[in-house]
Amino acid sequence: MASKVIHAIYNDDDILLNAVKKVRDEHYHIEEVYTPFPVHGLEKAMGLADTRIAITSFLYGLVGLSVAIIMMNYIMIQDWPQDIGGKPSFSYIENMPAFVPIMFEMTVFFAAHLMVITFYMRSKLWPFKKAENPDVRTTDDHFLMVVDTGNHDIEQVSSFLSSTGALEISIHENDEDH
Repeated sequence: MASKVIHAIYNDDDILLNAVKKVRDEHYHIEEVYTPFPVHGLEKAMGLADTRIAITSFLYGLVGLSVAIIMMNYIMIQDWPQDIGGKPSFSYIENMPAFVPIMFEMTVFFAAHLMVITFYMRSKLWPFKKAENPDVRTTDDHFLMVVDTGNHDIEQVSSFLSSTGALEISIHENDEDH
């Protein structure tokens, strides 16, 4: 089912931020905001929840640390113990100070690489994916706020958005398949 959305174009980030606050105060639903650069405070003004990606980073670091411990224990203690510098490899605990740099590097390696993969999957950024940017000017110097009309009168919402400082207002069909 297709619904109507309004695209409001702004040319200044401060005007956009104030407009988002006004639109939220009027209880209109903002579908998305497209900006050419990060606008500080926009996520709070839109009412978006804090990200939980730091939790996944910590968990990925724990996975990397676990893999490092298991790998070093197997390679250096069980599979092929070596006498390096007069220190025999009888147990993992005795040799753990020498393994700390490897544990640190594997923790960072796993956290960084798995975070990138998680970010791309969460953002649905697949290789060769077609861009979903509705107006090419938002990659240069304009800002676009997409407002869902819902049960509201389209003319009333359009005039309200004009009063918030929008330069252009256009009405589009919104397909809910993405």
